Amino acid sequence: MSKLQNMIDELCPDGVVHKPLDSIATDLYRGSGIKRDQISHFGTPCVRYGEIYTDYNICFDKCLSHTDQDIQPSKYCEYGDILFAITGERVDEIAKSCVYMGNEKCLVGGDIAVMKHNQFPKYIAYALETTDARIQKSKSKVKNKVVHSSIPDIKKIIIPLPPLPIQEEIVRILDTFTELQAELQAELQARKTQYEYYRNSLLSFDGRDDVRWMTLGEISLNVSSGGTPPVGRSEYYGGDIPWLRSQEVRFLNIYDTEIKITPLALKKSSTRWIPENCVIVAIYGATAARSAINKIPLTINQACLCLEINPTIAIYRYVFHWISSQYKQLKALGQGTQTNLNASIVKQYQIPIPSLKEQKRIVSILDRFDALTTDLTSGLPAEIDARRKQYEYYRDLLLTFKKAT
Repeated sequence: MSKLQNMIDELCPDGVVHKPLDSIATDLYRGSGIKRDQISHFGTPCVRYGEIYTDYNICFDKCLSHTDQDIQPSKYCEYGDILFAITGERVDEIAKSCVYMGNEKCLVGGDIAVMKHNQFPKYIAYALETTDARIQKSKSKVKNKVVHSSIPDIKKIIIPLPPLPIQEEIVRILDTFTELQAELQAELQARKTQYEYYRNSLLSFDGRDDVRWMTLGEISLNVSSGGTPPVGRSEYYGGDIPWLRSQEVRFLNIYDTEIKITPLALKKSSTRWIPENCVIVAIYGATAARSAINKIPLTINQACLCLEINPTIAIYRYVFHWISSQYKQLKALGQGTQTNLNASIVKQYQIPIPSLKEQKRIVSILDRFDALTTDLTSGLPAEIDARRKQYEYYRDLLLTFKKAT
């Protein structure tokens, strides 16, 4: 840090120039509309809203078909381009979403804005991740239950632009933090692979006579989904009732929700209370077939399906481990263009039911592995969370400068 401070004292003792993106960008436009039938597993990579993350590393898991001829070549993104998500379910999703491109040329969907520029791309990406930049990106409007951020609003975002040597030093420091996080993430992934191996072994019941096969509906006392209070109504949000959405269903125990609703919202919408220790399955779109357990009573939206397990037949954590192991198979049953599941599909899905004693033995083993990979109070997840908070603190500190007059 002392080296960086010496550079600041030498190169910009009177402060740093702050500029709006409009004065930095050589072009700033909305991405091309990419239709679902244009997506294939071969061809030019296509980045859509779901592939936008909060750092500058993009993982291409969707590609545009070589056969498509409708996209203008000028709309391709290249190394250094900055991408913003401009539509989403929440303002904070848009505020966090900014990346810069890797080395591979790609196309982007219509929910993304593209900024072309002649600056140092990694520095710009880091500067647009700061808390201050995210606040500026939060100026969005709600239309038809979707949050929208406009190109004119993005052009007004102001960031500091110190001399290039200072930008390079800041990037070097922040890259070190991200590399440490990447190492921890790699170790965590190895632990998850180990957990999945033992889970698949323990849940293999081929040829066993002491196991009954039943449907998820047969082992549940109740199966229900919820609803969404009208968006944009202040009297419905900001209360103290936990309200769960499908994007929060991530194969974890749920102790809280990102959004709270009011008693009026509960009364005026189709959402409903569900008791603790239910198995929750996401049923819509990209989140379909993901599962979780609610450790508190809460309400849910229509994209979540709640299974209240009959304790005389199955242990709810056994059911959770089984559904988690069946993620790919269950997801493949999705229907329609959004590959959605529904209550009927989930209720008819089969599960092996050994004795309660055997279920308890399996759960005791798998829970230990699960804790190693998901517990945010200890182990690798806790260390990764601590590193993330440390990174965010130093990122904001390093990218805060006195403004030049």
